[in-house]
Formats: sequence, structure tokens, C-alpha cells
Amino acid sequence: MTSALAEAPANDGNATGDAGRSSVDAHHRVLREANINPNTGLATDYLNHFNEAIMLLEMIPDLPECAEDFLGWQPASYRDHFAASNFKARELAISSYDSTDPALRAEFDNLTGTMTSILSAVGAAMREAKQDRTRAILAQQATGWVKPLVTLAGSLINGSGNSADVDSIMKQ
Repeated sequence: MTSALAEAPANDGNATGDAGRSSVDAHHRVLREANINPNTGLATDYLNHFNEAIMLLEMIPDLPECAEDFLGWQPASYRDHFAASNFKARELAISSYDSTDPALRAEFDNLTGTMTSILSAVGAAMREAKQDRTRAILAQQATGWVKPLVTLAGSLINGSGNSADVDSIMKQ
């Protein structure tokens, strides 16, 4: 005995599914073209905010005057970063972030919040430090803490972050 579904033409009832799939594919293409991961809804452009601070910190041991440039770095949330940026698809980046899986977004926000806390605390300590050597040590310690977190945030954005990755990165 044959079921009615087995006797139906192969494309019968799939027109809506095909259209939906086509719409999803088109949306994913728009996200990819905007450098937003279509699977996570996050953009690596936000990490430039932290990479800028790291670059300045890395310069401080050789060029102590760069400490003043680092002290000008200001924290910015994902939304604030894109709202203030020249990123071509900034509205799309913000709406995609808002649509990101809540558990992934919470993990990402926790991670970027940790980086922000570290950089802010190091900035406060540098403002109190009187010697270039102290500022250089603070800068080196901060880069050692923040760089692995940026790597981990990148893996979350790219959809490859998991607890094994976290453990591996934190051991470095």
C-alpha cells in the first residue's frame, strides 16, 4: 500500500518551502556581503574596537608616550560601536545582533564585557602610575589577558566557540 505523500509529485507542497529557503539564502548572502556571520548574526568588525586598544598597549613598552593614546580609548558596546561607526551595514549589524540566539549573545556580551573591564581597569591603573616602566608592565599584562579573549570572541562570531576552545585558549 502506498501513502498519498509518496504518490504526490516531488515538488508539490514544496513551493513554499523553496521560497522560504530562497529567502533565507538571500538573507544569508546579504549578511555575508556585509561581513556578518549569517549563522551567528555577529560581525568581527566589533573586535577592531579591542584590537585598537591592544595595538596601543603593545606599543607602550617601546614608546611610553602611547600610553596617552591608550588612555583615550573608550569602552563601547556592540550596538554603540556600530551606531558610531562608518561600517556600511551598521543598521544590519545591529539588527542581526539583536536577533542573535540569546544564549550566544549572552556569552559574547560576557566575554566582551570582561575585555572592557580589563581594559578599563588597566586604564585606571595607568592614570595612577607615575613611571613608564609601571605602565609598560601593565600594558604587557593587559595584552596577555585580552588577546586570548579577542581570539575567543572571534571564534564565537565565526560559530566555532565551545568550552573546549575556551579551556584551550585560557591555557595559553
